[in-house]
Amino acid sequence: MYWESERLLYRPVMMSDVQALFRIYGDVRTHAFNPRGPHRDIGHSRSIILQRTADRERYGFDDWAVSEKTDPERIIGFGGVFVSQFNSRQTNNLGYRFEPESWGKGYATELSCRALMYGFDELKLPEIVGVTRENHIASRRILEKAGLLFTQRIDNPEDPPANLIFTLTIDQWKSLKRQA
Repeated sequence: MYWESERLLYRPVMMSDVQALFRIYGDVRTHAFNPRGPHRDIGHSRSIILQRTADRERYGFDDWAVSEKTDPERIIGFGGVFVSQFNSRQTNNLGYRFEPESWGKGYATELSCRALMYGFDELKLPEIVGVTRENHIASRRILEKAGLLFTQRIDNPEDPPANLIFTLTIDQWKSLKRQA
């Protein structure tokens, strides 16, 4: 199954994506705002794909491998809506991570808007959440452009800076669509 937006193609992540996942998630530049840091080896990336595959079986959805329509064989990022645990709560999380060469092109915003459409219109999820570090200004702007609303700041003195929670409910989504 494939999805698309103006410039991008999306498909479920497969084990054959392990090299691309490691290339992107193993790059220290893509983890400047992630306290867990980059994937340490390809085995770690492989275990992430196994977890994502299990999550897709369990919940019926998970994040996507992302490529440009002009080069559909090359994965430039991963993202979409997936189930995660944050702040002792299970969430339908909107996330994205792109190779540095793809930054600054609006791809994360394009993916976010398509993922919200998928999550609300196709999956009928009640709420989608985006989490970013307070100092990650670009990610905050992406979530806001996609329509998510700031709802909570979570401070953890042992793991600064604060996390910011952005949410959008299906009712808010429907209201945004009516206004458009």
